Amino acid sequence: MHGGQGEDGTVQAVLDMAGVPYTGSGHLASALAMDKHLSKVVMRAAGVATADWLMAPHSSTGGQLIAEDVGTFLGWPVIVKPSKQGSTVGLSIVRNPNDLHAAIKEAFRYDDEVMVERFVPGRELTVAVLGGKTMPTIEIEPVKELYDYECKYTPGMAREFVAELTTETHALLADQALKAFASLKLRGYARLDFRLDPNGQSWCLEANTLPGMTPTSLIPQAAAAAGVLFPELCERIVQLALQSHPAATTAAPSAPTS
Repeated sequence: MHGGQGEDGTVQAVLDMAGVPYTGSGHLASALAMDKHLSKVVMRAAGVATADWLMAPHSSTGGQLIAEDVGTFLGWPVIVKPSKQGSTVGLSIVRNPNDLHAAIKEAFRYDDEVMVERFVPGRELTVAVLGGKTMPTIEIEPVKELYDYECKYTPGMAREFVAELTTETHALLADQALKAFASLKLRGYARLDFRLDPNGQSWCLEANTLPGMTPTSLIPQAAAAAGVLFPELCERIVQLALQSHPAATTAAPSAPTS
């Protein structure tokens, strides 16, 4: 499952109550990672660099985020996105203060909380964590400025490849990814998305607790670069889940004997 109630802790909580093992993070970590505002607060407290942001008041409260305040605190352009959605649904980049209100209104179509975040120029990178270790960093070059929903799911709209990084940058990304993974209490495997700005500073965008797992998805690409083929990757993820749910292995029926 990917996104929505399959990734926000809802299904995980039901499975926990039923005593059914499952891959990925637990219900608390899943819910925390899905909430971009809360996850940024937690990651920043753990020493993970993440871009400054503001939360937009909902129009039903009578409040309104003032463009002048956004410009003063964040600068332009900014990214406007639903706070608890995936796959960049409802996301837009705003360069003109006059376009801010429309972008916030659009994002509120998908969530009851909207984040306005400082735009970070630079390279789009993603770091997979499997069993407490990072895998080779994958770089994404979308045909558009933003790696949005269209670029993610339309063939030919983005090029994905193993990133060429200095030793220092590789170490920085690995350190930040593992700190984010630990601070959000993630489990098993996950994918941490970053921007690397022109000064070589990494900025964590978000954590994906159930990232895409088709053979051509980003985590399988990172695993392949590390010499781990898709069947072995799936097996490792399953074994990590069973280790997190030891009761499941003892309750499993034994194989029939001849």
